[in-house]
Amino acid sequence: MPHPNYHRIAWVAVLLTLVVIVFGAFVRLSNAGLSCPDWPTCYGRITWPVHEHEIAHANDAFERPVESHKAWREQVHRHLAAALGLMVFALAFLASRRVRGGKAVVVGASLLVALAIPIYMRGEHAWASMLAVAGEAMLLGWALRPDGMLSPRGDFSRLSALLLAVIIFQALLGMWTVTWLLKPIVVMGHLVGGLTTLSLLAFLACRASPQAALYLPAAWRLRPLLMGAIAVVGIQIALGGWVSANYAALACGTDFPKCLGQWWPEHDFAEAFVLWRGIGTDYEGGVLDGPARVAIQLSHRLFALLVVAWVIWLARRIRAIDEISGWGTTLYVLLGVQVGLGILNVISGLPLKIATAHNAFAALLLFVLVLLFARLRPPRGGGG
Repeated sequence: MPHPNYHRIAWVAVLLTLVVIVFGAFVRLSNAGLSCPDWPTCYGRITWPVHEHEIAHANDAFERPVESHKAWREQVHRHLAAALGLMVFALAFLASRRVRGGKAVVVGASLLVALAIPIYMRGEHAWASMLAVAGEAMLLGWALRPDGMLSPRGDFSRLSALLLAVIIFQALLGMWTVTWLLKPIVVMGHLVGGLTTLSLLAFLACRASPQAALYLPAAWRLRPLLMGAIAVVGIQIALGGWVSANYAALACGTDFPKCLGQWWPEHDFAEAFVLWRGIGTDYEGGVLDGPARVAIQLSHRLFALLVVAWVIWLARRIRAIDEISGWGTTLYVLLGVQVGLGILNVISGLPLKIATAHNAFAALLLFVLVLLFARLRPPRGGGG
């Protein structure tokens, strides 16, 4: 074990990641994503303009007028994400300090990325990008070495280095969210990156925790079904992110299960899933026409049917195993709440609390699936 409290630090990081994801959803859904026009500062400040003279100065210096009631949300989210980044760095450092060459990779890559930030703020974007890419390349090269991420001796250096690379890329996506004016592919990628961070951290924390392993032949045989559930839930979350990024949540009005009073209204799937539309367009409020947004909403609803069927199938199989039957019940509850929140989102006109809760329960559903996957081990003696 890299450190006696390594698993505890990892679990705190998991909880912080959940907070960052949910608060990020709150920021996005309250239309506060561009409330700080610069990065990583907010109107040139570490915090945000509050007093009248600060607001007046910011309004003179930036084209976007200050909305203090939104700016604090965006900047607090950045500070929470920065705290998470420091925790992931600590995990990577602790895991690598006894592995030959590992500490130099983690510290060196982190220094390159840290140096890139002030260089970016001075406007030297090309140099900043090269430094960030070099840091990412170092971490990925170390993490994806052919001898695997985890060794029998509990070497977590590779997995934690991969986590650090993901969290750095998340920071880049956060920057591009602002500089590319809420470009949908970046906004969706930022959400998926957050859920990827949560999944990797949950896996790491569980594998590092004593007494977490489950040696159950019947449960072990469910791994392919469990992996499929993680995949379909992940795809559904990405579709939900695409709905949100393209402002398509109410493309069907407040109708459910119909859409605009029809079972199959006018739609445009070809236009709905164009991932790259260039840079320079302000995507706040969305740029797609009605049929394209309807297509995005229909895709999210239709794929939800596959998710519901798959998770119910998995939960039913898990419930049949006495030692882990509670996990099946948990999946039933989370799935039911998530479906209910999705329907409420539509019929009630996307209230902020319900929309944020819908994001939170999506994260919790994925978290439970990954956690169970991480706990399963091959049966002792080679059985199963």
